[in-house]
Amino acid sequence: MTTKTVRAARDSALHPLDDPVRSSLRGAHARFAVWSGRIARYDSEVAGFVGHPPRLDAGDWADLAELAGPAAEVSLRGAHVPPAGWDLLGQLGSVQLDGSDLEVAPDPDVVVLGSDDVPQMLDLVARTEPGPFRVRTIEMGTYLGFVDDGRLVALAGERMHPDGWTEISAVCTDPRFRRRGLSTRLVRAVGYGIRARGAIPFLHARADNVSAIRLYESLGFTLRQRSVLTRLRTPGGGER
Repeated sequence: MTTKTVRAARDSALHPLDDPVRSSLRGAHARFAVWSGRIARYDSEVAGFVGHPPRLDAGDWADLAELAGPAAEVSLRGAHVPPAGWDLLGQLGSVQLDGSDLEVAPDPDVVVLGSDDVPQMLDLVARTEPGPFRVRTIEMGTYLGFVDDGRLVALAGERMHPDGWTEISAVCTDPRFRRRGLSTRLVRAVGYGIRARGAIPFLHARADNVSAIRLYESLGFTLRQRSVLTRLRTPGGGER
């Protein structure tokens, strides 16, 4: 058995949620994928996520540098020590929550968001900072929202689609409309659509976002795993 075959077998043995980016880009999101060897990334207008094996060898680091470009910031799952020439920018804790027991329900008051809503979505995300959202992120799945007097005041939607699973993401509410249960209703409504397709909801949160984690657990999410994200800058680019 060749080294390449062994590496491929190890990759295929991973649970979809242990490798959500590459699982998505091999399947439901293949149209957004850019690959180099075992490293994959989303089209940069869609998302900034990079998929990779748990342990990177010299070839993987070279492929990652090629895909990301010079002096680019990337985040990798797990604690990684980069080779010479890379900058280690820091690490942060994250949790992955399993929504197998999420209480879901349709909501007659939500609206399905489309491309015309992207400017308002980008504005709301910028003000509330639920996580990264780009001009074509809406193409990753269904996004729902609440609108008040023509203005988007809360949203949530679908992001990565690993085999058999769908991530709930971008859960956010305008500060003036908080404490009304809008996020709860949106998570349940997005989860309802996911279940209707036969998939299981899941989500990610920063480990220090205790209030959000408590909310999700109250809705039926359970902790699947804790992990670390390692932030790096690729080599090159001259003076910074």
